[in-house]
Amino acid sequence: MKIFSERLKELRIEKKLTQKQLAIILNTTNSSVCDWECDRSEPDMETLVKISDYFEVSADFLLGKKND
Repeated sequence: MKIFSERLKELRIEKKLTQKQLAIILNTTNSSVCDWECDRSEPDMETLVKISDYFEVSADFLLGKKND
């Protein structure tokens, strides 16, 4: 799901966060964030909701179903 990995990275960089800082915010590991951004894995549904809430975007946007 390359769209998710790209959008997550873009949002993180816009907020000027490191992967480690985002991992702390999401209560996960730095390696998980890295894996998501490198398109090696995907977050579970609960974490996807946390990501969308934190960045104030919809899950549909993160998943590439909407562009706004």
